[in-house]
Amino acid sequence: MPDRLTPLQTQPCRLSPPALICPLGDDLATIADALFRGQRALVRADTFTPGRPLPLGRVTATLPAARAWPAEHRSRNNQLLAAALERLLPTLDAFRERRPRARIGVVLGTSTSGIGETEVALTARQQSGSWPESFHYQRHEIGSPARFVADRLGLEGPVYTLSTACTSSARALISAKRLLATGACDAVISGGADSLCGLTVNGFASLEALSDSPCQPFSVNRSGINLGEAAALFLVTSEPGGIQLAGYGETSDAYHISAPRPDGQGAADAMQAALDMARCPSSAIDYLNLHGTATRQNDSMEALAVSRVFGDRLPCSSTKALTGHTLGACGALEAAFCWLTLDAGRLPPQVHDGQVDPQLPTLTYATATPCNATHTLSNSFAFGGNNVALLLERRS
Repeated sequence: MPDRLTPLQTQPCRLSPPALICPLGDDLATIADALFRGQRALVRADTFTPGRPLPLGRVTATLPAARAWPAEHRSRNNQLLAAALERLLPTLDAFRERRPRARIGVVLGTSTSGIGETEVALTARQQSGSWPESFHYQRHEIGSPARFVADRLGLEGPVYTLSTACTSSARALISAKRLLATGACDAVISGGADSLCGLTVNGFASLEALSDSPCQPFSVNRSGINLGEAAALFLVTSEPGGIQLAGYGETSDAYHISAPRPDGQGAADAMQAALDMARCPSSAIDYLNLHGTATRQNDSMEALAVSRVFGDRLPCSSTKALTGHTLGACGALEAAFCWLTLDAGRLPPQVHDGQVDPQLPTLTYATATPCNATHTLSNSFAFGGNNVALLLERRS
């Protein structure tokens, strides 16, 4: 562990109760209940793959209407964000009462932005020869989500969106911690959103990475991922106590454009870096939320990495079996699941067919049991070999 504490280690980084909308529900109590019961929330549909019904983690809750919004903001991605933002407003308003002059930034992660609406517009253009009057190209710009939230709240900045595939919103939380540590902001609205669309579903289908049945992370029978959508937001502040983002680790393997490094070294290094930043021994971690996509390569790599850092003692689970892989939103969503674990003192159980792959290193898969957790870790891995681990700590 480092001998000298850096500003990133000493600066408090408190995560508010998360504001969530995902396949498990649209309020914390409902989501927590489904999470800790291990309830799958996948629906079978061929919306994006006609003739091939797939299990999808689709949000079924009613979303805020977008008709009155400026054209550049009208996207399902932003509707998901608006729903989450409504749930964050009481926390934000209370903070503003305490700190009326606080400088508040917005840092979000996404991989889809509003590309779904562009798909519809492009089809219309192919049929009619012109773009629909309702089309606005800024909907699908990567910067759209953070700009949308800032515009809704009248915030001036810093305002930006990160897009590093499946680590996007995990990296957004890291950026929020850095903005606090440098003194650039007093609080940051941070997290991410991704929405189901044809581009991502068919893109993963072209990689032969999709499963036609509910995914089975770390099972000998795993055959690929299910995709989902979600929005997850936190108010990140420099206040002490509560649940803190105490450490993080980031590595880049640059091993392959889509396949992970087989030996898991980069993933292991990211987890160790998070432990080092938090000055936390591996034995202090009570639960690990696995990236756990249920692809052959990811689960093999991650099992090797976890075994290297923690051995076989740490309870862990992949919640993508419940929500599907929410891509750019998964880092923040699964950090929120770790937040709920620390708050509720319960473990999200591992959900699969019960047939663990015997060729993988032995791990301890979590069951739905109470626990007095004080430290959790969440893994997120992405194309290009970029790896992130977030360490959350419950403090008095």
